[in-house]
Amino acid sequence: MRTLLRSIALLALSASPALAEEEVKKSLLEPSYGLMVWTLVIFVLLAFILSRYAFGPITAAVRAREQALEEALNAAKRDREEAARLLAEHRAALDATRGEAQKLIADARTAAERVRAELVEQAHAEQTNMLDRARREIESEKASAIAQLRREAVDLAIAGAGRVIDRNLDQAANRQLVESFLASVTPAAVSASR
Repeated sequence: MRTLLRSIALLALSASPALAEEEVKKSLLEPSYGLMVWTLVIFVLLAFILSRYAFGPITAAVRAREQALEEALNAAKRDREEAARLLAEHRAALDATRGEAQKLIADARTAAERVRAELVEQAHAEQTNMLDRARREIESEKASAIAQLRREAVDLAIAGAGRVIDRNLDQAANRQLVESFLASVTPAAVSASR
């Protein structure tokens, strides 16, 4: 490049005095064939030097720049397509996750309903057991109260009969006699006689 600049500078310096002398002799509107030849030679030489040393690297740089831009555009297009693919995958995964979450919620609701039904059934069973146990206890208490009342009735009857008869009868034999009588008498017969 330095060689090119030196040669252009030498050519311009050598042509300047010749041009200056000719200009003095002729007017500006008259054609000067020497000036035209030198201008043409300098133009051809400058075009050759520029095409050899400047235009080649410039066009190569422009081509390289175009190729780099084209590669960048292609890379951006590939990246955009990859991003679109990843976005579609993420959306599909998100939809699948939402579906699984809805399924888990439905399963949890079903399980909760089943547990609630089991608890209600268990509570009803416990309530029935408690009622049955209470009825049995009531019946047991009733039977024991009736037995107690019979014993007291026997004691009262013996005491009353002993006073009426005014003699002391064998208490064990009398008790057995009255208990067998009361056992033969049912509560329904006693309530019917009233």
